[in-house]
Amino acid sequence: MPSLNFVGKNKVVNYHRQVSFRFLERQYGSSENMIIHGDNLLVLRSLLATHRGKIKCIYIDPPYNTGNENWIYNDNVNDPEIKTWIGKVVGDEETDLNRHDKWLCMMYPRLRLLQELLSDDAVIFISIDDNEVANLKLICDEIFGRNHFIDIFSWKKTETPANLSIKTKKAIEYILCYLKTSNSIKFRGLQKNSKSSNGLMNQTNAEKILIFPANVVDTALPDGIYSKNEYGTASYKIFLLEDTEVRDGFFIKPVKLQGKFKWSQENLDREISRGTKISIRTRAFSPSYEKTEYDPEVPWNLIDKSFGVKTNEQATSELRQIFDGEKVFDFPKPPSLISYLINFLCDSDSIILDAFAGSGTTAQAVVELNREDQGSRKFILIESMDYCESITAERVRRINGDFSFYELGDPIFIEDQLNPDLPRDQFRRYLFYSETKKEIPPMNPDELTLLGIHDGIAYHLIDGDLNFNSLAQIKTRAESYVIYAESCTISQETRDQFKIYFRKIPRDIRRI
Repeated sequence: MPSLNFVGKNKVVNYHRQVSFRFLERQYGSSENMIIHGDNLLVLRSLLATHRGKIKCIYIDPPYNTGNENWIYNDNVNDPEIKTWIGKVVGDEETDLNRHDKWLCMMYPRLRLLQELLSDDAVIFISIDDNEVANLKLICDEIFGRNHFIDIFSWKKTETPANLSIKTKKAIEYILCYLKTSNSIKFRGLQKNSKSSNGLMNQTNAEKILIFPANVVDTALPDGIYSKNEYGTASYKIFLLEDTEVRDGFFIKPVKLQGKFKWSQENLDREISRGTKISIRTRAFSPSYEKTEYDPEVPWNLIDKSFGVKTNEQATSELRQIFDGEKVFDFPKPPSLISYLINFLCDSDSIILDAFAGSGTTAQAVVELNREDQGSRKFILIESMDYCESITAERVRRINGDFSFYELGDPIFIEDQLNPDLPRDQFRRYLFYSETKKEIPPMNPDELTLLGIHDGIAYHLIDGDLNFNSLAQIKTRAESYVIYAESCTISQETRDQFKIYFRKIPRDIRRI
């Protein structure tokens, strides 16, 4: 399989494993929807602790690396934080990086973390243009797997006429699509809601038996008992295999027919469950159907207004209306595009993640979908720029969406060393979470060393030495004890006797 080599790749290919965990600190809100301000590399690492394998759909719209630095979302990978990070991680090679190398170094570890967040039946969509689409395809093949590639969708982003002074009009942007794992799940495109359709179930297929349940088949036949017999026409025979009965226009007993039918029993049962009207109107006993809803189409890989998806110009106009006529963001994506993509695979209770949230389009798409079908989808937005509060979160507020707003907490480790400036409450919280994957309960004022109890194990943090004096401070009884301390003078024999497990600080602090 072709692979892509770029300057700095050897330094970033496993860098996602070195990213230090931080807690996400809720600033306000009580919703399960999350808007998180911070470097998405750090935020994604933190989300792994709570959301690994739980995200059904990821949509990201990363910088396209056009070289343009003069708009709100710097697009030349020259953001000071990114430049500092590349210099630190790539080291001496950094001077040899062109803008494509820098972009790939920035994207690679983020894609690795996103891949781990996806559930097994999940999908990721990545917007991009022709500056990096070829490079992005190669690294995504490497990270997500070439056999998990679905398609490159083309979105017609504009309907404005071409300027005669340019050679071509760039009307298309691309959306790469990958599944987490290979599966047989069918993507859903547009749902047909046109006129009801009807037809006969019989045709020259293999002969089979269909069982129609009682009280679902309507008829124009008069009330009475219909005995098992041969029905149909001279050219088409249907056998009624058991007696049945009609009353008040319905078959009140099951109808068991043998004939050449184009529908299987599974298909018949599914259509009945969807409310499709099933009829046997004549003495020929030829069943017919009338349904108002078809299976959704498989989506086309060309996305335009015929699918209800708006253009960049329309998205910009909609966003200006939300912000009282003010232009707050360049080239926002339309919510209709994100809604269309989400519906390919997501259920009404799925979690949708956007790690380059920009103006908050993905949140609006989720909110509007939930309003349409009373769903309970949740969104997680990550935005590193300062406008996360003033634009991203504000947009969600203005469309009356609910969310909780988060900032990144302090790093637990700095260059493989415990952060000496880590607040005490954060240290306690981290120790308990690293052991239990649960939030620490409120501190017990009568037992300050106790972090909490989980599954019969009491977790403690003792200042200094674990000895008999410090052990005497423990009041709450448990099945066993995990005790963090700087040293221990209690013998192994005694610890075994009382089911005490000593963790030395910082050596034995678990990484998450």
